Amino acid sequence: MTDISTTVTVRQATHSDAAPLIAVLVEAFLDGQVADWLVPEANDRRAVYRRYFELVLNHGLENGHVDTTADLSAVAIWYPRVEPPPKGSLEYQPALEEATGVYAARFALLDAVFEAFHPGEPHHYLAYVAVSPEQQGHGVGAAMLGHYHRQLDALGIPAYLEASNLRNRDLYVRLGYRAGPPLILPTAGPTIWRMWRGQPEAPAPAGFPASGPLSRRRSL
Repeated sequence: MTDISTTVTVRQATHSDAAPLIAVLVEAFLDGQVADWLVPEANDRRAVYRRYFELVLNHGLENGHVDTTADLSAVAIWYPRVEPPPKGSLEYQPALEEATGVYAARFALLDAVFEAFHPGEPHHYLAYVAVSPEQQGHGVGAAMLGHYHRQLDALGIPAYLEASNLRNRDLYVRLGYRAGPPLILPTAGPTIWRMWRGQPEAPAPAGFPASGPLSRRRSL
């Protein structure tokens, strides 16, 4: 499906788009508190992220839904969580360790924390959204998410994500999400805000959705 919102054309990504989209993910996430926590040695970070996001994007293309723009300047990786997912494959941990090397423990810890606090209600999960630095601030990310949100609204399905900073948290609030209790990553890690987007016409729930047995961040 292709969608045009203002000047942004959104379409589903394919494997032929992988190389430029990996580059977008690397550049978008290269700096920030989470990046400093995951890979403290800045000189290692770009190479580690390139291998890691190759793993992430390929999994999204094979097991989730990946959107991009006509100029490949943005990417969003979604996973349906409407029923308990299958157990993660035995190949994931070795692949993660190979991709992230001496930093593998931090990446595995991040996955474990996010999984432990994942909502138990059926939803679609936005694992990653990234916009190339030169296109940030022009509404590209919001247009791409709006495209997917309209599909979720038509089906009556909520959405969930984790925001890694206050700026992103405020953006998601403007897109209809509300923030749950924040998470603080172990070993002096940064604060993460859990964000839930219910249906616009549904009555507001009494509290943020509880974690439950449905939770699994990525079934790699």
